[in-house]
Amino acid sequence: MERIYFDHAATTPLHPDVQAVMAASMHDVFGNASSVHAYGREAKSAVNQARDRMAARLGCRPQELVFTSGGTESDNAALFGAAWAAWLQSGQSPHQHQHNTKPHIVTTQVEHHAVLHACERLEALGFEVTYVAPDETGFVSADKIESALRPNTCLVSVMYGNNEVGTMQPIREIGGIVRSHGILMHTDAVQALGMIPIQLNELPVDFASFSAHKVNGPKGVGALYIRTGAVWDPFLFGGNQERKRRAGTENIAGIAGFAEAVERAVSSLDEKIQQLNSIREALWTGLKDTLGDRVVWNGHSSLQLPHILNVSILDVPTETMLMNLDIAGIMAASGSACTSGSLEVSHVLEAMNLPEERKRTAVRFSFGLGNTREEAAFVAQQIATIVSRVRTRK
Repeated sequence: MERIYFDHAATTPLHPDVQAVMAASMHDVFGNASSVHAYGREAKSAVNQARDRMAARLGCRPQELVFTSGGTESDNAALFGAAWAAWLQSGQSPHQHQHNTKPHIVTTQVEHHAVLHACERLEALGFEVTYVAPDETGFVSADKIESALRPNTCLVSVMYGNNEVGTMQPIREIGGIVRSHGILMHTDAVQALGMIPIQLNELPVDFASFSAHKVNGPKGVGALYIRTGAVWDPFLFGGNQERKRRAGTENIAGIAGFAEAVERAVSSLDEKIQQLNSIREALWTGLKDTLGDRVVWNGHSSLQLPHILNVSILDVPTETMLMNLDIAGIMAASGSACTSGSLEVSHVLEAMNLPEERKRTAVRFSFGLGNTREEAAFVAQQIATIVSRVRTRK
């Protein structure tokens, strides 16, 4: 059976060019980048070349990029690093502060768990956190963020584009407001990388998180942008790697692969966006034509990442739909990849306050390398068949 992979928001297949770069790196560059001999210098040069390539594509200085183990570490490093720095500046531990003087963080209810669970941990350590609610499309307005700010706010963290429903947030507007208050700004840009233009030197953000495996790169490598001058403390200690900002021997092949993947992801971005929008439109049109008002779009109608379509197929529970799609060789998801093994309703859909029927029938389709409009049309037909079969059984 030929499989159709519509779960690119969870992870993406390795691009052949990325695989070739990584294979060459693993074969030719085996030294430790901290070693002073020739093999070590070659390894360090490979890391620096990759950093230079990525910085040129992302519109930042090479020294502003810190390589990590992935998006989760990048998010954690940004949040804990900014929070610790605020605590150290205050000269007190968070628990010693009086209410309204404790270091305060603002985020949203629709963030990835790498941000939400980090914020919960910071709360347990004595920091205060405000979780701003979205509207029914998953959108969080800049006004809502501004109204959550306090004199003791040290960091605002808002994702660029949502991994479950694809809704994009007004990062320029939010970042501008946050910066005008003298507060640090972080954005989780993991899903946005390679899907929309990103030039960090033009964005009012201090930190941005990225992950290689979302852009046809390898798993286990990511990056954190730290703007020059941003007050931040590392949370991993050991060696002097990454200018003492992230201890640990560098994953040289992974970093080389990441740089190649970013080059591939952003080099023909307009064409890629057009293709992804076309695939999404083909699937949505096919579903509407066959299911009518029994299928509902979840997310924003226009402020939307091009590769994600989240819909509620109202007559079929999510688990039933995913199981039937899998049998048909079609890979989709119920929400964030980190919780896809769970039957709990997505926290994003809960935060959007959708009707119960829409929450329990939601499915996320996400597109990427190798997908076509023809596949989308075929998937729409298969879903219509599944819906008809399930209705007959009732």
